[in-house]
Amino acid sequence: MRPRTVRLRTLMAGAALALGAGLLAPLPGAGAAPGQPAAGKEREESTDYCEGRCADILPPGAGGNATLAEILSHRVLGTKPAHADDQLGPYDALSSGYPSLTDDRLTEFFDDASFGVRDGQVASVTRPRDDVTITRDKKYGIPHIKGTTRYGTEFGAGYAAGQDRLWLIDLFRHIGRGQLTPFAGGAPANQGLEQQFWPQAPYTEKDLEKQVEYIRATQGERGRQAMEDAQAYIDGLNAYRVKAKNGRYFPGEYVLTGKIDAITNAGEIEPFKVTDMIALASVVGGLFGNGGGGEVESALSLLKAQEKYGVEKGTKVWESFRARNDPEAVQTIHDGTSFPYAGKPEAARGTALPDPGSVEREQLVYDREGGAKTGAKDPVKAPKKLKPLQGMYDKGVLPADLFRPGGHKKGMSNALLVSGKHTASGNPVAVFGPQTGYFAPQLLMQQELQGPGISARGVSFAGVGMYVQLGRGQDYAWSATSAGQDITDTYAVELCEPGGGTPTKQSTGYLYRGTCTPMERLERKNSWKPTLADSTAAGSYRMQVFRTKYGVVTHRASLDGKPVAYVSLRSTYRHEADSIIGFQMLNDPGYVKDAASFMKAAQHISYAFNWFYADSRDIAYYNSGANPERAADIDPALPVKAQQAYEWRDFDPENNTSAQTPPAEHPHSVNQDYYISWNNKQAKDFSTAGFGVSAVHRGDLLDGRVKKLTEEGGVTRASLTRAMSEAAVTDLRGEQVLPELLKIVRSKPVTDPRLAQAVQQLEAWRKAGAQRNQTAAGSKAYAHPDAVRVMDAWWPLLIEAEFKPGLGKELYDALTAQLATDEAPSAGHGPTGAHAGSAFQYGWWGYADKDLRKVLGQPVKGELAHTYCGDGKLDACRDALLTTLAQAVAKPATEVYPGDDACKPGDQWCADAIIHRALGGITHKPVQWQNRPTYQQVVEFPRHRP
Repeated sequence: MRPRTVRLRTLMAGAALALGAGLLAPLPGAGAAPGQPAAGKEREESTDYCEGRCADILPPGAGGNATLAEILSHRVLGTKPAHADDQLGPYDALSSGYPSLTDDRLTEFFDDASFGVRDGQVASVTRPRDDVTITRDKKYGIPHIKGTTRYGTEFGAGYAAGQDRLWLIDLFRHIGRGQLTPFAGGAPANQGLEQQFWPQAPYTEKDLEKQVEYIRATQGERGRQAMEDAQAYIDGLNAYRVKAKNGRYFPGEYVLTGKIDAITNAGEIEPFKVTDMIALASVVGGLFGNGGGGEVESALSLLKAQEKYGVEKGTKVWESFRARNDPEAVQTIHDGTSFPYAGKPEAARGTALPDPGSVEREQLVYDREGGAKTGAKDPVKAPKKLKPLQGMYDKGVLPADLFRPGGHKKGMSNALLVSGKHTASGNPVAVFGPQTGYFAPQLLMQQELQGPGISARGVSFAGVGMYVQLGRGQDYAWSATSAGQDITDTYAVELCEPGGGTPTKQSTGYLYRGTCTPMERLERKNSWKPTLADSTAAGSYRMQVFRTKYGVVTHRASLDGKPVAYVSLRSTYRHEADSIIGFQMLNDPGYVKDAASFMKAAQHISYAFNWFYADSRDIAYYNSGANPERAADIDPALPVKAQQAYEWRDFDPENNTSAQTPPAEHPHSVNQDYYISWNNKQAKDFSTAGFGVSAVHRGDLLDGRVKKLTEEGGVTRASLTRAMSEAAVTDLRGEQVLPELLKIVRSKPVTDPRLAQAVQQLEAWRKAGAQRNQTAAGSKAYAHPDAVRVMDAWWPLLIEAEFKPGLGKELYDALTAQLATDEAPSAGHGPTGAHAGSAFQYGWWGYADKDLRKVLGQPVKGELAHTYCGDGKLDACRDALLTTLAQAVAKPATEVYPGDDACKPGDQWCADAIIHRALGGITHKPVQWQNRPTYQQVVEFPRHRP
């Protein structure tokens, strides 16, 4: 097919193609906002009780918008817009600089997070209204928003969000609405992403409006204020949208995706609405704040276990892998306090296991046409100078599996807090932050908000930044990690025909409290055309889901011979933005004054998070979430019959409300000696929502180090940061499981020279700390490259040799489908796909550790139902390990690290390296792998308000 011609700005066709100095100058935006340098003192000293001891960082940088000229200049000359990557260098440098870190050197790796802007450091002041100013500092360009009215403050927050993240916000509102392909292009990854996300949160516009009204009508004065704040934020965002469009300094991605004509400026950036914020909130919640689900897959693996071993033993085997309450799992509350939730009942009622072989996943996509059917490319014709931008979205704007359904969400967040009893100053110390992946621009944006009833600095997810969501107030700081407790259940609805007749698995009627009720059909019809950014040929398709009062249909099957549909019900469905009340409270200095009021604020957050707090006196922890109160003796790990006796207590499908567990039953604590969290188990008897929380967890990397620091006493900000940093470059398998592997291998002399050498290399690496870190800054080489390569090649082989013979292929495959065996840094996983930073969250290291210790005759609590390695025989287990070790040793680096668009085959350091996933036209260099929060705070408050 003949290439199309796309019209582009005269800037690209005429003299501008020479890339003259005028073209390369940044256009008005976050980096060079219209405004005047401010005179006088801007720092808010009177309300800042941190006295320079609060610091934070968010790579790559605050600047997240780039004009078409800036994108082209970047791709051709390597230039970047102001503040696009100035926090990436300090963030990267900590991996090499942490061993010698002191409190005095923290600002080499973090920014001073004090309120306001220091004298002489004001870069610009923008006044979008008379009642608000947006002051940006010279160093990082962070917006400091100060309003004299509440409306003005929130208007300024929206305006600043437009300056820093306009394209990103637009992108994510379309993801939230299931309309990514019409907006960004029909690349297969874009299709996959919207097909994965939309069924988890399918809404009509009326549904979104209803959620806005629900907050306004049911949450009292704070609900009314929250919606006024949201409207003011949207007004500010729209004000910037209009100015940027009229001034032609809008993000260049709008031209590259065909939204705006570069010559005539014809076209539109669609106005934003408050309902867009609900859609955006559903995306954020889907990524980081959900928990549970996957009950159908759990039922299938349970059936495989029962098929192999019989019902009694099969159930025991399955439960040992499910590890709902593993006594060896690292816990955030480690003092033994019990918080029972979602446990296995003695005698479960209403469990709805499908008939074997009857399960079919619900069809989602229909009527594929054009590029949706063929996957063909049809590049538009571009001027020669724009060739560097051709097809920049051909692989999609985001990974196709970003919203993988089920119990395992992708790597997120850690926290380390130490009580003042164990610190050098006598004040608590905290190092914490969300691990939200590496995007360019980042999903989070930094801001400071100062106005009536608001006083905070930190980060918010772009597009829902009316309040700081993670950060600090006047004399306290807070952060969160994803908790993932079970707030999603699967019900089996019995199918029927509303008009009478015999139902089949494809019937679209179901029994609701005895009445045959039609399912509600929801649709998205998406189409696209090729653009300069995305060459995918024109195409279209239709997505369709059926919604019931018990949730959205995910599978169809038979149960005792009767046709059923499995539906997924999440407690936060239809309540995507209810958490706004909790965030409003966290930003209000008149509400949060101590640990107790902090926990009350966190109780208003319905998504599943672990919240942490520190001030000058206390540290505290609270687990938030809309935890449904289930009927007695219901097993939440498996599907349940959709009958009134088995519903959530007080369930009302109209707004998806039910009774919820009271705050006292949520894990919470004040002034434990220390807290750590890395998406690990919260507390004793607080059951996990999925597989993999067992004897070895990445939380162990933090727990051991912080426990030692606490026992020694005199903890400082620097020493706690060093503990975090050391864990961030450590291989969990090498530190926690390799010792047992080597004990078994060395139970007899290793006579094969190649294997003996490999064992020596692995032992040397283990003794050196099992790190995956550069020998020195910029070396791009590990100190023990052969040991790391062998470990990466050996692990998946040894796990299969250890477990598959005993479990059998079908059960092994069913269990590994629910929990992958490995999650090394070089694997293609995590919120940004490969090069994602986050690693070692999910894997079989806990199972392996228990099994190997059992072979060695060591004590094991919560042991597996069988000893698998060598069927429990030491010699046979050793033979299996040595056989797989030999296979691993023989694999060259080019096979272990096969290379990709960014890395050559065999480049070990690059395979691990973090690379920010470009959501727009600006890209960034690879940096040293760190398993570390994306945004991170280091805080120690010396004083408290009177």
